[in-house]
Amino acid sequence: MTDNRITILRDILLDLHHGASPESVQEAFDKHFTGVSAMEISMMEHELMTSDTGVTFEDVMKLCNVHANLFKGAVQGVEVADTDNPGHPVYVFKEENLALRAALLRIRRILNNYAKPENADFRSDLLKGLKHQFDLLGQFDLHYTRKEKLFFPVMERYGHDAPPKVMWGVDDDIRALFKTARQKVDSLPDISIEEVSSAFEAFAKEFEEMIFKEESILLMILLETFTQDDWLQIAKESDTYCYAIIKPTEKWVPHRETFVEEETAEKVTDSNQQDSNVRTIDTPEVQFTITYTPKQKESPISRDSQQPMGNGYLSLEQANLILNHLPMEITFVNKDDIFQYYNDSVPAQEMIFKRTPSQIGRHVELCHPPKVLDKVKKVFALLRSGERNKVEMWFKSERSGKFVHVTYAAVRDEVGEFQGVLEYVQDIKPFRDIDSDFNRDL
Repeated sequence: MTDNRITILRDILLDLHHGASPESVQEAFDKHFTGVSAMEISMMEHELMTSDTGVTFEDVMKLCNVHANLFKGAVQGVEVADTDNPGHPVYVFKEENLALRAALLRIRRILNNYAKPENADFRSDLLKGLKHQFDLLGQFDLHYTRKEKLFFPVMERYGHDAPPKVMWGVDDDIRALFKTARQKVDSLPDISIEEVSSAFEAFAKEFEEMIFKEESILLMILLETFTQDDWLQIAKESDTYCYAIIKPTEKWVPHRETFVEEETAEKVTDSNQQDSNVRTIDTPEVQFTITYTPKQKESPISRDSQQPMGNGYLSLEQANLILNHLPMEITFVNKDDIFQYYNDSVPAQEMIFKRTPSQIGRHVELCHPPKVLDKVKKVFALLRSGERNKVEMWFKSERSGKFVHVTYAAVRDEVGEFQGVLEYVQDIKPFRDIDSDFNRDL
């Protein structure tokens, strides 16, 4: 990977942004690149979006498919051990795409048969099958959410912040296209099958392009970058977000090598087994002995020892248990806008807003899709400035039926200095269902 190649890639994509046709830049691309790594694509997008070219992530997002088509057939593959193991996140990710592609094909087949005169007697059955396949295909949202919540935070830690931002925006566009297509299906038979097919194909085109971007660009970046420990963490947290159509058939347990450090030129040995404060140090030129007094380690606070807290005393263990038993999901973002804490009030799969440990340490703006970023910034600005001490929102979840109430509260210290934002989320449907003025029965 060279700076020159990155510059050439950047200039080619800038030509696209300034109106050049894909055909005209393809020749220049083919001239300079017989193979391009996904890492170079990531670096190029980062440079485009952070330089003074005036190109924003929205601009990159709009031409995302043009970019992807440019790289088709040119992206170098990456081979990593264990990715063919049924429990490896990469294997599962690709299997989901296969299952989702199969649902696409079945939907196309049903749409093609729905309008045929010879199938008039079976249209109710075809419609039932069509809705079932749309239910299966709609699980792509789980696939996208797992990508956004588990892959993207690790990418950002390695400096690949541009591809997640662009891809998350495109994901949301695809979600919107699917919602439109699904609404058309639900309107049958009151609208024409051609109208349904048109909405479906608008979704399918973008969806199939995303599969290419995921497998030929995104996964190549991840395979070049992520360590085995990164993949293990993703595998561990994946169940929280569930899977699309399929799920892992086995747990991935990689072979782990144990390495013993070889002796170095400078070797430290015990010179006196009776006196641990004496060491002999060997170097190629000389051997010498030193005597020292070890620094006393500070004892960590016991999780069971009582600590002054509020108007009483609690141990760390008790405080943790209390936070985890509160009937709401709590998240704390510190004054530097870093996601620092969340509680475990319910099992991960039942969370209203799902969180996993790998997201700790992430900037709050990166935790949200681009479409709501302006609203997030506005909430934090209101709370930080003191214009508001609390911002409340609520909505009914179509998926779960819960009536979700969200509060963002400014956290200030005893002198009024802003220390962060506390978000607490709860399902208030049970309260809305109360139909009497009192209930004091046990």
